[in-house]
Amino acid sequence: MNIDPADEILHRVENGVSWITLNRPEAMNAVTWAQRDRVIGLLADASADPDVRAVVVTATGKGFCAGADLRGAPATGERVAGDVARMIRLGAQRLITAVLDCEKPVIAAVNGTAAGIGAHLALACDLVVAAEEARFIEVFVRRGLVPDGGGAYLLPRLVGPQKAKELMFFGDSLPAADAARLGLVNKVVPAAELQDAARAWAERLAQGPTRALALTKQLVNASLDSDRATALAAEAAAQELNMTTADANEGVASFVERRTPKYLGR
Repeated sequence: MNIDPADEILHRVENGVSWITLNRPEAMNAVTWAQRDRVIGLLADASADPDVRAVVVTATGKGFCAGADLRGAPATGERVAGDVARMIRLGAQRLITAVLDCEKPVIAAVNGTAAGIGAHLALACDLVVAAEEARFIEVFVRRGLVPDGGGAYLLPRLVGPQKAKELMFFGDSLPAADAARLGLVNKVVPAAELQDAARAWAERLAQGPTRALALTKQLVNASLDSDRATALAAEAAAQELNMTTADANEGVASFVERRTPKYLGR
């Protein structure tokens, strides 16, 4: 039976925030190929829509995302060399790249278990709010697999190589509170408060200088792979670009006039 991906990915825009909700609670929101494509499309739409100024990625039920559901992957017939690498590039890696490259700040509201690509989906977001019951699991080693979806890229940059290896070598369940202590999670809240906490941050971001936030996101992400000279050149170029925006002019004018700025995201 074919299921409309729109039913498995709920979407709405409220107060400048694009809410993307994984909706396969019976499968702990294991993500299918069709769901990936839908999320990637919605993130691209958020980048292009000036009325969307922040994004929240969350899920229904008890799980945030239990990993990949490969039953929905494109059929390849007899496997030949290159098939797996191609599937990873077009699937898990493309999803994580879409989050990293989204021009609006993306918040993960992690309601439950985030395993495998589900953990990497959360960790690729700019900010992570987690329910107390949430767990993060580098589940690949339990299946005899190599981490994918950018995990070996993301984790060392967040917690350092030694801790990243520990998490990936053992595949132990990491409670939300421990993830926060490691710097993987920004805030841990009771489950009943998760949506409100994510909404408060997202709507605050949606009232901010959107282009300045986009450029800041690009600078921070790129800095992890840049030498000092490249990073400083990128910073100067970003400042040059940003000073052409209405929000930058408003920010300076409001400071001079001693009033609260009113940013329009332009």
